[in-house]
Amino acid sequence: MTNRTTTSGTAAQPRIHVVWDWNGTVRDDLSDHVAALNATLPDLGGSPVSVETYRALHRVPIRSFYDLLLHREITDEEWLRGDAAFLAVLDERPVRLRAGARQIMLGLRAAGHRQSLLSLAPHERLVHEVEKAGITKLLDRIDGRIGTVVRTKGPALAAHLAALGVPPDNALVIGDSLDDAVAAQEVGAYPVLHTGGLHSAQRLATAGVTLVDTLQEAVEVGIAAIAERQGTAT
Repeated sequence: MTNRTTTSGTAAQPRIHVVWDWNGTVRDDLSDHVAALNATLPDLGGSPVSVETYRALHRVPIRSFYDLLLHREITDEEWLRGDAAFLAVLDERPVRLRAGARQIMLGLRAAGHRQSLLSLAPHERLVHEVEKAGITKLLDRIDGRIGTVVRTKGPALAAHLAALGVPPDNALVIGDSLDDAVAAQEVGAYPVLHTGGLHSAQRLATAGVTLVDTLQEAVEVGIAAIAERQGTAT
């Protein structure tokens, strides 16, 4: 953690709440997702895709992503079978954090900021993966998907912040997808997207929000923006 981020918790700036996304953001798993998808598509009559195609077309709800790739609507049975196969491949992969993520989170905690994690990954799986990564104690709350159908992240983010008692205008949402930006804007939080995850930089640029290349930049730019918005910047 650099001095710039550590000192962001000084009296001149607000103590903020960071809501981290998981897949493609804190967890460095783009290659894992592409491998899992490519192991799943042939059984559904599809062909493997490149990393570039994945990043250009990935979307939520994930079922619509399969529809797009297969050029047809998949059945309920195909969706359940495909999702199970996809997750089974991911189970074989180690949980890798993005470079520097743990140090950034430790620095935020030391500076007095709060943090939580919100993902559309299945809740129990998410909790288990975060525990394996060794960062559970740095987070005030971990929320994943309950059930099999979640269309967007907005309602989940609203419920997440309400459960934490965090005012949306004091929340920094850091993610890697268009849905992260849309969700933050819907509830009134401040979004910052990093370009190294599941969506390409070209797609992220269409969201009209702040783009950065690293999680370090996301934290620094986000905290400064919230401070300015609240009139507490130096």
